[in-house]
Amino acid sequence: MSDWQIYLVVGVFSTVILVIAFNIIDMTVAALVGASLLIALRILDEQDLLDTARTSAGPISLLFGGMVVARILATTGLFDVIGDIYLRATAGSGKRFLLLLIVVVAPLCALLPNATTVILLAPIIVRVARALDVDIASPLILTAILSNAAGLLTLVGDPATFLVGSSIGMTFGEYLRYASLGGLLSILTVVPLLPFIMRDIWGVVRPVPKRDRRARLQRPVYAALSLVVLALMMLLFILGEELPTRIVPPAVAVIASALALLVAFAFKIEPTDRVLRDVDWKTLVFLACIFCLVQAMVKTGLLQVMALKLHEWFGTNLMLVTLAMICGIGLLSSLLANVPVAAASIVMLKAYLVTAEFVPEAAMADQFTHWPQTVIPVFVGMMYGATLGGNATLIGSAANIVAAGVCANEGRPVTFARFLRYGLPVTLLQLAVTAAYVMILSKILR
Repeated sequence: MSDWQIYLVVGVFSTVILVIAFNIIDMTVAALVGASLLIALRILDEQDLLDTARTSAGPISLLFGGMVVARILATTGLFDVIGDIYLRATAGSGKRFLLLLIVVVAPLCALLPNATTVILLAPIIVRVARALDVDIASPLILTAILSNAAGLLTLVGDPATFLVGSSIGMTFGEYLRYASLGGLLSILTVVPLLPFIMRDIWGVVRPVPKRDRRARLQRPVYAALSLVVLALMMLLFILGEELPTRIVPPAVAVIASALALLVAFAFKIEPTDRVLRDVDWKTLVFLACIFCLVQAMVKTGLLQVMALKLHEWFGTNLMLVTLAMICGIGLLSSLLANVPVAAASIVMLKAYLVTAEFVPEAAMADQFTHWPQTVIPVFVGMMYGATLGGNATLIGSAANIVAAGVCANEGRPVTFARFLRYGLPVTLLQLAVTAAYVMILSKILR
């Protein structure tokens, strides 16, 4: 690639980020125009698009499948029941509302992609917020932030985490052993910040509205079968890779979406085309376009240069490299969608580890799984940086984008600056806490 092409890629990349940050153009339109420009100028060719499709297929399939399952569950009436219970449990207290939100979000995000959790819980949160007469945007932003942090509890909770883990052949059980505790710490970190970043809700005390009637499931058999599909998806997330046929999480999500659509079709609840129309295609298109932009950055060779720089700066000191991953990837993930950032960073980190002779040249291949224990904390640090860095800004993760979309649909659009006001302090503290954890992990595995 010539110098002018490299400058053009960096220029397009930077322009897309700036127009999104300053809310000049809709973020999906900006990303789509940027990717289209690089394709039209032949900077991205057919092979690049195929490489992008291969890299992005897993995370996007994971999100798509989760969105379909969430959409079907929304028709069961289950959320009305949960929302009724949630509202009564708050007893009209804003403090309880926020603390219970953590209790609700964390278990779901452990076994469902974070954007899916936001989709599932959004109707409940909107209902409770309105009953307590508080702004719906703040709790939805908090839900996105919590879902990103809770996504670190398991390998499938966040697409960026899954992408990094799958790139080194990490199993569900290995992830629990090495990385889950950092996810728990990042959730707990949010609690002491709530009185400051959510002060408009924290001190609220309202009388709980009287209910005319208790919410009930109108179609209990249909609801039960939909929950069976959800339970099966969760079970296969945990055990699918241990089966003889080895079903990976993205395939599990797609299978679950097919089963959910089949259940809805059999009970004739809604036409399939209406269900699919309600999938958040805007978020999926945005992520696909950002993957294209990242592929262009890979093609420039800048990532390989960064790998050499890492070796030049830090030599073979993996502790410093790990901290650099948390801070550097955290910063990049706040400026871009964290999933594509993770995809690009994997290439850079593997190249560094080969250069530093921790692993052979064969480690650059996707099939390589013989990673020494000493390098595992570096990848864990990358997971933390990518996932938690995404908490800082509106475009940092798919969950943030979905939450902003819900707010816009409810007439309460969220600006880049407003999300930053909530997300930045949380992100800085979470990255500091997880950095301390990874340092301890590095010493244990040394």
